[in-house]
Amino acid sequence: MALQDKDRIFKNVYGFQDWKLAGAKARGAWDNTKAIIDKGHDAIINEVKASGLRGRGGAGFPTGLKWSFMPKSDPRPSYLVINADESEPGSCKDREIMRHDPHLLIEGALIASFAMRAHVCYIYVRGEFIRERERLQAAIDEAYEAKLIGKGNVHGWDFDCYVHHGAGAYICGEETALLESLEGKKGQPRLKPPFPANVGVYGAPTTVNNVESIAVVGDIMRRGGAWFAGIGKPNNTGTKLFQISGHVEKPCVVEEEMGIALRELLDRHAGGVRGGWDNLLAVIPGGSSMPCLPASICADVTMDFDTLSKLKSGLGTAAIIVMDKSTDIIAAIRRIAYFYKHESCGQCTPCREGTGWMWRVLQRLERGEADKSEIDLLFDVSRQVEGHTICALGDAAAWPVQGLIRHFRPVMEERIARYQAAHKQAAE
Repeated sequence: MALQDKDRIFKNVYGFQDWKLAGAKARGAWDNTKAIIDKGHDAIINEVKASGLRGRGGAGFPTGLKWSFMPKSDPRPSYLVINADESEPGSCKDREIMRHDPHLLIEGALIASFAMRAHVCYIYVRGEFIRERERLQAAIDEAYEAKLIGKGNVHGWDFDCYVHHGAGAYICGEETALLESLEGKKGQPRLKPPFPANVGVYGAPTTVNNVESIAVVGDIMRRGGAWFAGIGKPNNTGTKLFQISGHVEKPCVVEEEMGIALRELLDRHAGGVRGGWDNLLAVIPGGSSMPCLPASICADVTMDFDTLSKLKSGLGTAAIIVMDKSTDIIAAIRRIAYFYKHESCGQCTPCREGTGWMWRVLQRLERGEADKSEIDLLFDVSRQVEGHTICALGDAAAWPVQGLIRHFRPVMEERIARYQAAHKQAAE
């Protein structure tokens, strides 16, 4: 069951139309936003709850519920922070929203900020996104000029929106490290509790949301939570931007309904696996931190949070990385392990030491210069990293390694046996 055109939210995801205010209005953005604001704070939160929207940044936490954690009467100001630090390898959806449909994000930010009684929003943009930030800033300037946002705007809710440019650190995509960076400090995760809803940016109540989570809010409010909840599967509702890269004929970003079958998604939008479906080796379903799934599972899998977590993987940001049989799967996971070693902030010992250790063992396993017992040792160490760190980077480093061992252990054992046999022959 594919998404119908009438249900699309991101109508300019490919940038064929005008990204400016006039184009956005023609596509339905900023349409009677005042009526939405007039419904009141709690009505908006309840509508988002009814829609079943789950965070699009990776964790899949219910968005409306997250908003409801914000205090209703607090002397401190409230803040909305939008996480546009899209640094997960394979993930490339938020940049398309900022480049081609930035007004959806700005309108969503106004509505969400109002719902949480916030007058200020910060959008934290990834350091490498230069043009995206310029485009977003231009759209914000347009919105200020048209009195859609700012002090004394037409919607009757004072609202300022600021773009903050990061410096290209993956760790700053973690919400509390992002807040530290926003405050001008070193981007290292904070211990939780206190959670940002209680003590966030500048010690005030803050909600951190993903770009896509906020960009869909305008449409949900205009068309109703029930409309959004009617798309996709129960508990996994609405439309979702999927990013497909790797060994497919046509890599792309596409909006589809949640719970679409993986094979249908690849065949319909990405031209299928390079060399045909039988040439598939494995798929990483949600960005580089999610454990890979072998081809034997991929034929029947559907793309939603619950199905993938049952398979000991996850939807993450829905960044699908396809690997055909030309891939050296051990080398691929070794490369991912190096990324996490490189991006670890070094605050927690298990992650600081464990990521480098796992990478070095994988280097030897890739060449076959290891003992079969080291496969179990590697799995054991990954379990000692997972769940023992302040933030989820330790988990993100451990999961790809666990996925490799879970599904491709015979490949690793065969590599070791081949290396040992060659050396034995050379010695003889």
